[in-house]
Amino acid sequence: MLSKNIETALNKQIRIEAESSQTYLSMACWAEAHGLEGIAEFMYTQSDEERAHMLKLVRYVNERGGATTITDLKAPKTSYATFKEMFEELYKHELFVSESINELVHITFSERDYATHNFLQWYVAEQIEEEATAKSILDKISLIGDDKGGLYLFDRDIQQLTVTSSIAINPK
Repeated sequence: MLSKNIETALNKQIRIEAESSQTYLSMACWAEAHGLEGIAEFMYTQSDEERAHMLKLVRYVNERGGATTITDLKAPKTSYATFKEMFEELYKHELFVSESINELVHITFSERDYATHNFLQWYVAEQIEEEATAKSILDKISLIGDDKGGLYLFDRDIQQLTVTSSIAINPK
């Protein structure tokens, strides 16, 4: 059985994961509207993955006898000056999510809820991957600079990253 404090913290994380899904969906829409098909596909996949992360938390709360609370979400940003700015915001967002997961893990440890602590280790590992992917993408964008040919190749290549990620990750 979950304590009220842990239930509240898990519900907060459910909201964060839902907002993450919406953020990626908004980024996908922006990229698609700007002819960046590869980036759009990457973002659509990320949006789906974040929703899966949310559902995993929802099911966990329900299985442990807690009450999942679905709340309204903060609207995501819908426009970016450049695709680089969009990926910089994505990276900052992933750092925020990691901080939130770490705080949640700390709460479970403090309350000696080792089952939830263990459950959250998957999220800890997932965030390491999310941050590394975002940082790697930013490094590639820095290499491209203002080269339009480089942007074309990056947009095409990021589709490969999408295929690899969706096969390698099983959020269940």
